[in-house]
Amino acid sequence: MTEPTPRIVNVLLVEDDPGDVLMTREAFDEYLHNRLDVVTDGAAALAYLRNEEPYADAPRPDLILLDLNLPRRDGREVLEEVKADPQLAHIPVVVLTTSQAEEDVLRSYQLHANAYVTKPVDFESFIEAIKQIDHFFVSVVQLPSGS
Repeated sequence: MTEPTPRIVNVLLVEDDPGDVLMTREAFDEYLHNRLDVVTDGAAALAYLRNEEPYADAPRPDLILLDLNLPRRDGREVLEEVKADPQLAHIPVVVLTTSQAEEDVLRSYQLHANAYVTKPVDFESFIEAIKQIDHFFVSVVQLPSGS
C-alpha cells in the first residue's frame, strides 16, 4: 500500500529582515515541500490576505508565519485584524519573532496567536525551528480544508 501524497500547503511569511527571509526560503527549498510566499510589512500582509492589488491572485494561506516588529503595520495589528476577520480567523498564525519579552508573548496569545516561537539566532537552530513548525502544522494537526 502506498502512502498518500502529502498535501502541499501555502505558507505566508510576513518578515522584513532579509536574512530571516533567506533562511526561511532555504529551509523550504531544502527540507520542506510547501509553497512559501513572502511579504515584508504588515500593510502588504493584510493586502495579500484580502486579495487586494497587487495580490489579487494570491492563494489563501494555510499557515501564517508572522514577525511582530514590522514596518507600516506591526505584527500585533496584523494578528488582531486577521483574528477579527471571519474570512481569515481560521488561518493558524505562528508568531515568529526575536522578542522574548513576556508582554509580547502574552499579548500575542491574547490576540489569538496559535503559537509563539522565538527565532533562534544560529542558522542550524533556525532551520530546525522552521522544520518543526512546518511538521506540526502540516503533518500533526489537521488544518481546515478549502481555506
